[in-house]
Amino acid sequence: MTVINYIMSLGASVMMPIIFLVFGILLGMGIGKSLKAGLSVGVGFVGLNVITQLLADNLGPAVNSMVKIYGLHLHTLDIGWPAASAVAFGTEVGAIIIPLGLLVNIIMLLTKTTKTLNIDLWNYWHFAFIGSIVSIATKSFWWGIFAAIIVFIVALVGADRSQKQVESFYGKDLSGISLPQAFCVTFIPFAIAVNWIVERIPGLNKVDFDAKKLQKRFGILGAPIFLGVIIGMLLGLLAHYPMAKMLQLGIILSAVMVLIPRITSLFIEGLSPISNRSQELISKRFQGRSFNIGMTPALVIGHPTTLVVSLLLVPTILFLSVIIPGNEFLPLASLSGLIYIFPLVLPYTKGNVLRTFLVGLVSLVLGVLSATALAGIFTSAVHIVQASLIPAGTTSVASIDFAASPLAWLTYVLTTEINIIGPILLSLAALALMLYNRKKIIAGDSKKSAKKDTVQKHQTV
Repeated sequence: MTVINYIMSLGASVMMPIIFLVFGILLGMGIGKSLKAGLSVGVGFVGLNVITQLLADNLGPAVNSMVKIYGLHLHTLDIGWPAASAVAFGTEVGAIIIPLGLLVNIIMLLTKTTKTLNIDLWNYWHFAFIGSIVSIATKSFWWGIFAAIIVFIVALVGADRSQKQVESFYGKDLSGISLPQAFCVTFIPFAIAVNWIVERIPGLNKVDFDAKKLQKRFGILGAPIFLGVIIGMLLGLLAHYPMAKMLQLGIILSAVMVLIPRITSLFIEGLSPISNRSQELISKRFQGRSFNIGMTPALVIGHPTTLVVSLLLVPTILFLSVIIPGNEFLPLASLSGLIYIFPLVLPYTKGNVLRTFLVGLVSLVLGVLSATALAGIFTSAVHIVQASLIPAGTTSVASIDFAASPLAWLTYVLTTEINIIGPILLSLAALALMLYNRKKIIAGDSKKSAKKDTVQKHQTV
């Protein structure tokens, strides 16, 4: 096992505190403050893992009951993101993805084609995943590297372009923070497109309910603690649960709705000192330039709209999966992870429940088709890397994250199935995104410098 594989095997709850400790010390925060920041993030990850496992353990049986009751059986089995991450880090591409990604990141920072320093090392597995399946399909290490770099560039540009919206929507605690996770970045175009369409539909464009307005409209019944109970009982009803079990599921989902936002506040507590210190040093040493710290979307998955919409989408996508033409993938094991579709969607929908639901619906419909299309290479990759992850008697497997990402599917198809032209198109698209981003970065930095000069002149006068 390589050093990189060993580090990644520690998991985010151990790896991220170590990264924050080292990063804080390098920034001159001192051991005490750096250790506290790292531990806050580590505790946040542990708490989040406990709650999401609680969600999976209780949502899973309800989903399985619905599958049996309504005959929702499809050819490709959902075995969840752990299998995808095992594939990601189980190849030669996966073994070098962290140093490779950091190298690409530094080059882009120096060329002003990004302003994000991506320290969310755990989620580098998304780049490793696309690189791994491409390298297996093409039997070429270098084509795998090419695909991983393309997705890395897209994620950094998406993080940069969405940062202001993220800060504006989620609050000043995320000042200077961006979210360069490839799965999340995938759904930004869907959020923009759905918003554009809804704005042009009379009546529908007037529907404006976010979490706060729901609570204001429906009183205590609109509060997350009650919405969890209501949605849990609805899912229990669909699963033909007895009343006692329906209530139990409702209470557990209510706990998830309440506890996830409180746990994710620990990420902010640990991240804020690091972010503030980084911005201080950058403003001193790189006058006229600003940078973002790329962090995990776990920072913001506790938003009530995210939780409500994710739970509502569970029965919706289950039933739609069996009637979508060409689909063979039934999402099961990955359903508790639907919350990761929305971190970069909400800043564009402004938390509007209806619009967020529609974005999620479109994303999942295309997502299950993407997972179906990638099921063949996904299954082959799991057989090569860790065949024990495939249940006995199963011939086809996939997962929502990262196989249900249209970005992953498009990159895979253009790299492996459309010779020469496909890679050229990807290269041109990546270059265009970098140049566009550079133009925006330079314009933004110039605007900040001009504003700073104006303030200084007024102060002098």
